Amino acid sequence: MAPPPENETTTGTSSTGRSGFHSLRAGGLNWDSFPLRLFEKGNAKFWNPADIDMSRDAEDWHSLPEPVQKRILRLCAVFVAGEEAVTEDIQPFVRAMAAEGRLNDEMYLTQFAFEEAKHLQAFRMWLDALGIDTDLHRYVQKNAGYRFLFYEELPAALSSLNDDPSPANQIRASVTYNHIIEGSLALTGYHSWNHICTARGIFPGMREIIKRISEDERRHMAWGTFTCRRHVAADDANWQLVEDRLHELLPHVMSTVNLSNSPNIKGSHDLSTEDLMKYANDRALRRLGAIESARGAPLERIDVDAAPEELEERFGREDSAAMRQVSRDAESPERP
Repeated sequence: MAPPPENETTTGTSSTGRSGFHSLRAGGLNWDSFPLRLFEKGNAKFWNPADIDMSRDAEDWHSLPEPVQKRILRLCAVFVAGEEAVTEDIQPFVRAMAAEGRLNDEMYLTQFAFEEAKHLQAFRMWLDALGIDTDLHRYVQKNAGYRFLFYEELPAALSSLNDDPSPANQIRASVTYNHIIEGSLALTGYHSWNHICTARGIFPGMREIIKRISEDERRHMAWGTFTCRRHVAADDANWQLVEDRLHELLPHVMSTVNLSNSPNIKGSHDLSTEDLMKYANDRALRRLGAIESARGAPLERIDVDAAPEELEERFGREDSAAMRQVSRDAESPERP
């Protein structure tokens, strides 16, 4: 017998107390549900930042010219601050899932939050390994797009769930957090990081960090796409909320990328601002298409549909192929 719907009113908590337990109901938990599949996958891919050797990265750092160091510091600063922000701001989404009676999503989001804290740990440990202990606020405070997204929109969108965990607010929060902050900005930044490290043959520790974090973030993105898909499937009017919010915030992503990708290093093999903007826009629009495909779909199918995960795995394969080409180009004797 299949488990009953996850948000059945005979389980969960309310203002008057707990009424039962999802894990004790007939049929138990639905291990085929999308959030629990992500949860199991995350458990299987556990990693510890302390296990990554960063000693070679410290050597590479001291061999770089000052303009390159400045560019790398700017890139790292926006990431370490961003990881701190998302670690703090994810909590209202956990409570929103509890209010909706979605234990499977709660379970996954506890892992999600832990992974964000681990990403913060990894970036800060990397800076510590390089001996960087100066204040780095200057790299984020003067970036207007970054300030708008991380200082204002992200905490506002997530905190709104505390008072009103409605589908509309969940969509705004998911698009802001998952599709803008993670999908368009963070994963574009990881692509830039990977390109810099691979093209220059530097920072093996950071390359391992990026590999591990990117795998985590793609699961996070898949959950965000899933969350928007189930709300769109439940009410077609929600599709317009997704589209409007994404297009509202994308210009601020482009502004952030433009300033974060400086200073431009003459004659470098790093990705141009135009390349990064194209990458960010492509990923955002393809994820938007994945959400749109849920319009009119039955909710029971959405709950077990692996399409969001398959899309993220496709992105991962594309990124890996691109980096293999960068590595070949870097090793070519014809490289200028």
